[in-house]
Amino acid sequence: MIPFLDLKTYNNRFNPEIDEAFRDFLDSGHYILGDQVRNFEAGFASYCGTEHCIGTANGLDALNLILRAWMHMGLLATGDEVIVPANTYIASILPVVQLGLKPIFVEPDEQTFNLDPENIESVITKRTKVILAVHLYGQLAAMKELKDIAEKYDLLIMEDAAQAHGAQNEDMIFAGNLSHAAAFSFYPTKNLGALGDAGAVTTNDNELQRLIRQMRDYGRSSKYINDVVGINSRLDEFQAAILNIKLKVLDQENNKRREMADFYLSQIQNSQIQLPFYSGKKDHVFHQFVLRVKERPAFISHMKASQIGTLIHYPVPPHKQKALIEFNHLDLPVTESIHEHVVSIPLNPTLHDDDLKTIVKHINAY
Repeated sequence: MIPFLDLKTYNNRFNPEIDEAFRDFLDSGHYILGDQVRNFEAGFASYCGTEHCIGTANGLDALNLILRAWMHMGLLATGDEVIVPANTYIASILPVVQLGLKPIFVEPDEQTFNLDPENIESVITKRTKVILAVHLYGQLAAMKELKDIAEKYDLLIMEDAAQAHGAQNEDMIFAGNLSHAAAFSFYPTKNLGALGDAGAVTTNDNELQRLIRQMRDYGRSSKYINDVVGINSRLDEFQAAILNIKLKVLDQENNKRREMADFYLSQIQNSQIQLPFYSGKKDHVFHQFVLRVKERPAFISHMKASQIGTLIHYPVPPHKQKALIEFNHLDLPVTESIHEHVVSIPLNPTLHDDDLKTIVKHINAY
């Protein structure tokens, strides 16, 4: 059996460092916003090339805090519009509706599955204030084109980089440093994953980072002094320790993912399957390797019978979710077709060459 992802095996590789980190964490007696969080914030900001990194409890809160801070700064107001990719996980959309903003769903590029810049200008109105770009499956969105549009219409632009840790554009600028602010998730399955929920915001905006640091900690400016309405969303000290360990090997792990993707792309040969687009550069870190299959249920059954795990990222698009019932009427055929046909196959640094060959053999036999 080749599971889709065995997190125990994945994390066992770091056991000695994790054991030591836990002992240091326990002995420190400082469990909230201590040295491990400060070290990670400094290290990840340096890695991304940004001035600031602010640790949060999870990636959803990171998105929320960016928008919340912009509203407090007067850059956004209730009812303003945020352009969002229709083809994404619902977490990209939830903070927008939670804060009383209006998501404007835009169809993806058929090749990359990311937000299509050509579809944006036609939906911009006087209430449009933000473009939210999602680097889906680990592939950078078309940030140059999106930034050109944002500058033309004086819009804010933010990244949902929850799946793109370490992705770089052609100028070697990292995800997290391609917009006014970016949100990261360090959920355990991510390329840079903690052992629980964790997240962060990266930015070069001094005022924004100051406000987000306050807002993540009840809005405090000092102990028992609250200047703004905040939330409790602090990066856990122990999770930060885990991230400090894994950050050291992130580039190495991403390179291995690209090598595996290259193998799949060169060896999978089946007319029933559409392979993911890949430029061959570092703009993709293959958080997921996503196929588009004509008869998905039959393919999944075939792989299950072959003892190979698969997952669907994602079966139902956000605008068709009951939670977002006010958008259920939208007709977004490209997004709906993608969500109907995509399926992810195993790709992670614990897989061996024989595993990859077995997976390819059974895909080609479908």
